[in-house]
Amino acid sequence: MLKKTGDQSIVFEDPVSILCTASTVGPKEGEGPLASYFDVVHEDIMVGEDSWEKAESTMAKDNFGLVLHKSGLNKKSIDFVLSGDLSNQLTGSTFGVRDLELPFLGIFGACSTFGEGIGLGSILIDGGFAHYVMSGASSHFCAAEKQFRFPLELGTQRPLTSSWTVTGHGAAILAKSGPAPYITSFTVGKIIDMGITDANNMGAAMAPAAVDTLTAHFKDTGRNPDYYDMILTGDLGYVGHEIVSRMMTQEGYTMGSNYSDCGIEIFDREKQDTHSGGSGCACSAVTFSGYLYQQMKKGQLNKILLVPTGALMSPTSVQQNETIPGVAHAVAIENTKGDN
Repeated sequence: MLKKTGDQSIVFEDPVSILCTASTVGPKEGEGPLASYFDVVHEDIMVGEDSWEKAESTMAKDNFGLVLHKSGLNKKSIDFVLSGDLSNQLTGSTFGVRDLELPFLGIFGACSTFGEGIGLGSILIDGGFAHYVMSGASSHFCAAEKQFRFPLELGTQRPLTSSWTVTGHGAAILAKSGPAPYITSFTVGKIIDMGITDANNMGAAMAPAAVDTLTAHFKDTGRNPDYYDMILTGDLGYVGHEIVSRMMTQEGYTMGSNYSDCGIEIFDREKQDTHSGGSGCACSAVTFSGYLYQQMKKGQLNKILLVPTGALMSPTSVQQNETIPGVAHAVAIENTKGDN
């Protein structure tokens, strides 16, 4: 029996428990408004390593170890590990996961990777292929700047449209049975390309993909924006958030005060000089794994729609002046098993 709902969504017959989460961040994130919600805040952006890329892998390794410890599960209970990052060939995840000696699926959705990971993990569990899935995503500001824009040593001035790649790793363990919160549905996004070529304006590049996925989610599920206590896109920052609000109005949906963006929540725009806000694979990963998950466990939030957004570019595509396609995936997370 086909479990797909509408054009792009899956509503899970037996919603998947998010058993526990863990979040590790760098020093700048530790100075932001969500600092108290993170499990680990590193004072050294190098995390004791001799390169930024190694630092990212170390955060992934340690944070996966932390979420496993918090779950109380034996490592061999984990059926699959799903992980991704922004580094070429997913080296952040590969070297972070290698010592676990667990079945590994490397995934790439750029900054949408965390949503893709917990969505695919839920499919594996709901489909009867796994009891426990561990999923995570990471990014590192310095590594991302070097790879996609300019090495920091150049001292290049960042335009006001630019966002700050979050340094950190967020992880979750999904379970076939367990306590709330539950993943109740997953809307898979399509690639949307509006011709943006500016690698310093991620919000504009990704916003149309967020609009397409949000519209599909509401049509597929029959829900409206006010169904959720909070709707959070992943990595659009202030520029992309404004674009989404305007475009959603054109689509017939009013995004009210319950709509925000993880890139807005994670930094203090005025005090931290992050221009348009936060981005990167870790942006939605640590914001959910820290702040949002704890708010749901306390009952402060009961229904959220997490919509991580990704800019599907590479160093090669940037150098060849290609456009920047975007994608977004919507994950509905609720404290009850919903109206399934």
